[in-house]
Amino acid sequence: MKNTIGIYFGLALLSPVLLLSQKREKDSVVDKPERPAFESSFIIDNPNNVLFSKNTLEVQMSHRFGLINEGTNDMLGFWGPSNIRMGVAYSIHERLTLGFGTTKFNRLQDFNWKVGILNQTRSSRIPVSVSYYGNFTIDARKRENFSLDQHRYSYFNQLIIARRFSPKLSMQLAPSISHFNLVESRMRNDVIGVAFGGRYKISDQTSILWDYSQPFTHHLNGERLDIDPEPGISLGFEFATSAHAFQLFITNMNGIVPQQNYMKNTNDFFRGQILFGFNITRNYNF
Repeated sequence: MKNTIGIYFGLALLSPVLLLSQKREKDSVVDKPERPAFESSFIIDNPNNVLFSKNTLEVQMSHRFGLINEGTNDMLGFWGPSNIRMGVAYSIHERLTLGFGTTKFNRLQDFNWKVGILNQTRSSRIPVSVSYYGNFTIDARKRENFSLDQHRYSYFNQLIIARRFSPKLSMQLAPSISHFNLVESRMRNDVIGVAFGGRYKISDQTSILWDYSQPFTHHLNGERLDIDPEPGISLGFEFATSAHAFQLFITNMNGIVPQQNYMKNTNDFFRGQILFGFNITRNYNF
């Protein structure tokens, strides 16, 4: 009888410890990082917050056809001048990715990086994911286009704040600053902007994408009033598998490298100055 009482007494003493350990175990499961908000590392024309696991190589191809010009024989821009970027990005750490890309227009060579700062948790104790993206880009055209080598350089910095609201809906807000060492007369060297984009899944492998880029800086007053950059608007679909992502869309931006779009985009979406484009990515794990 005394042994039975002792057992009950011991269990009574241990029950708070057992309950606490179960609660901590449950909290640790719930508080795991949320699943990635997006499939690839960018939403149409802007980087997103996604960083892949260590030793993942993402191969990237971006293509922008020519403007759709009514009344001309260019087959909806497919026969017009097109811009192309080929790139790679490698995750040397789950919170750090380094990349390189080359772009057809102006022969741009961009060195880029993305750093994970915060991860959204499943319990929403941390409600958003925060990443930083930056690049350093070199214009590799012939020397006669520049009086100094420093004039070839441009830079882009962006803070990406994203949230996965549900398995279907993810959105992000991304303020940025673009800088060019050399600009045209009456243009400012720096442009501040913000992007708003998102994804809504309509099936396991298919999503609707949207991306809006708004530059805020106005260039200096002068005779030319058409040099202020136009906002970028992009709408499309994404088809994804475990290793591939294919984005097909319409947009009014053809710069591909972000600072080109924020600083120099002159196409007005609402005047029909739009084009078709696609992005393809393929991941390899080592």
